[in-house]
Amino acid sequence: MAVPVAFFALFFAYPVTAIVGRGLKAEGDWQFGRIGEVLSRPDILDVLWFTTWQALASTALTLLIALPGAYVFARFDFPGKQVLRAVVTVPFVLPTVVVGTAFLALLGRGGLFDELWGVRLDTTVWAILLAHVFFNYAVVVRTVGGLWSQLDPRQEEAARVLGAGRFAAFRRVTLPALAPAVAAAALMVFLFTFTSFGVVQILGGPAYSTLEVEIYRQTAQLLDLPTAAVLTLVQFAAVGGILAVHAATVRRRERALKLVDPAQTSRRPRGAGQWALLGGVLLTALLLILLPLGVLVERSLDGPGGYGFGYYEALQSVGAGGSSTFLVPPLEAVGNSLRYALVATLIALVIGGLAAAALTRRAGRLVRGFDALLMLPLGVSAVTVGFGFLITLDKPPLDLRTSWILVPLAQALVGVPFVVRTMLPVLRAVDDRLREAAAVLGASPLRAWREVDLPLVRRAVLVAAGFAFAVSLGEFGATVFIARPDNPTLPVAVARLLGRSGELNYGQAMALSTILMLVCAVSLLLLERIRTDRSGEF
Repeated sequence: MAVPVAFFALFFAYPVTAIVGRGLKAEGDWQFGRIGEVLSRPDILDVLWFTTWQALASTALTLLIALPGAYVFARFDFPGKQVLRAVVTVPFVLPTVVVGTAFLALLGRGGLFDELWGVRLDTTVWAILLAHVFFNYAVVVRTVGGLWSQLDPRQEEAARVLGAGRFAAFRRVTLPALAPAVAAAALMVFLFTFTSFGVVQILGGPAYSTLEVEIYRQTAQLLDLPTAAVLTLVQFAAVGGILAVHAATVRRRERALKLVDPAQTSRRPRGAGQWALLGGVLLTALLLILLPLGVLVERSLDGPGGYGFGYYEALQSVGAGGSSTFLVPPLEAVGNSLRYALVATLIALVIGGLAAAALTRRAGRLVRGFDALLMLPLGVSAVTVGFGFLITLDKPPLDLRTSWILVPLAQALVGVPFVVRTMLPVLRAVDDRLREAAAVLGASPLRAWREVDLPLVRRAVLVAAGFAFAVSLGEFGATVFIARPDNPTLPVAVARLLGRSGELNYGQAMALSTILMLVCAVSLLLLERIRTDRSGEF
């Protein structure tokens, strides 16, 4: 536990505490009255209200659209199922900047809807809601569908034999069993949409601002640290409550259900109704997931002189089209992102692996607190973490502001929770008697880990590495503060290009987003090939 605790204390608790403390202190005294002042401002109340209701609306819309998909993946066996499972999961590992860019190409000025019907939905709440459904569709499909596939269908069939109709049997038998999984999925979707940053920043325009976007605005544009500190505390408290409810829901689900092998519940569709349902899910995947991604690729190829690779070629030069956005060719951001993500993945595997091993072997309040510590980066603004790095890690022996390692450290903070959640169930499933037998035969703890645990959890480690790599590759909130102008990451480069006017900048943003999407998709497809049912679901 010592190494993960030291890592989080130094690179998470210290920067966040410092930035919040600087915002709430004046002349050495704590000014807690600022909390009431900030929260009573009409503009801040509007931000809090919009953050909450758009998260609730996004969650409800995601459940409505994704639950039929969860049923299809759980109960039906059809050609291309594994490929479709990977396709619907691609949005979840895409950076939010790419999601926002894809929907901008679909719904924004000059987008597909604008060209065909003269309809623009960018800078409207509908664009935000649709992008959130696109991003979180896989959360519901995997979380609910994974449990649904293991529920014994004979219970619902028994209710039908006893006279219950199809809907009544579902409502009284299946739905209560699924309720904890649905609640867990809903809470996770609410968490992701409540802390939404890149999607809202790109699609919302100045009219819409979530807490995360407002924290960025107050910190980076207005330099109002007191307001940013209060909003950070509000977001941390809200997300902490969400995570606590989610943990209780997961524990209840694990204790309450008896599950069967998914192979026993999956079969080919039968009857017109089931084939129609499968067709509807495939159509949803086409319109909701493939269409935005396809339009993104099409816009990256649609240059002033016709279709071609002009925008991709422009990424190789500095200042193309009169732009001074970059000190280096934008294409160098690809190499930067890959290097940063690889280092961040290595850090996340070391820290997360040690943490998962500690959680496997210990119990009690100390370990429960340690487990909660690992999830804290999901509850604190990434913008706060990034700005905190700049104002705290600036003195020897930790003067890292000019060091390249700063970006991987920030990315690893987000990757560690994914590593822990992927490895922990598998480590807990390893029989302690195997370790004890190795110890009796003279193996040291390190050798027992190498000879017993590692072969059993090797696939889980690869899956964890895949998720950590994808998440690190797309991290934006903290990286936007600490990425140097001569070493930008892909999400930062896309955001900078979108922030400048001009057709060339827009086309280059589409091209970079397409590259980032392809890298994430390849990572996910490789992950899908090596995952197991136990270690690969989330």
